[in-house]
Amino acid sequence: MMITSKEELEKGIKSVLISAEEIQEAVKNAAALIDREYQGKPLLLVSILKGAFVFLADLMKNITVPCEVAFMAAESYYEGTSSSGEVKITLDVKQDLSRYNVLIVEDIIDTGRTLKDVTEMLRKREPLSLRIITLLDKPERRVADLEPDWTLFTIPDKFVIGYGLDHGEYYRNLPYVGELAPQ
Repeated sequence: MMITSKEELEKGIKSVLISAEEIQEAVKNAAALIDREYQGKPLLLVSILKGAFVFLADLMKNITVPCEVAFMAAESYYEGTSSSGEVKITLDVKQDLSRYNVLIVEDIIDTGRTLKDVTEMLRKREPLSLRIITLLDKPERRVADLEPDWTLFTIPDKFVIGYGLDHGEYYRNLPYVGELAPQ
């Protein structure tokens, strides 16, 4: 699928679920909470690529306590044809996590399987603390025993796009979260 016009892109959007203004307000509130929680503590924000980079960027701009940033990329094929369900890390954090309070910044938690595995891997590196903040949570779909520490929005079981979330690599640039139209 190649989308080449704004009109084609807009045909793929069924509805806006969370407006850009609602997102920005929630991000500011989350940043204030992080500022209080991590005042005077070494903080490392870890984003799992690709979807969470937009949320991470806006969150960082609103956080006032000193922090560092790291990125991870993971592949998993829990329901695919060629994998046993193990997570393969394709980009890893370089920092020594034992020196940091680690906050995983996630775009959406759906089944939670990949994030649970990534969290367990990071926990073995003995960070000072390890918590999760997610923009979106879909608890209806959860199969892994995993709960975020902070959730900005809980959403129903819909395929969502925008604000970093994609369908076929498109829609990430939308400033809001929308529901994908039936294809």
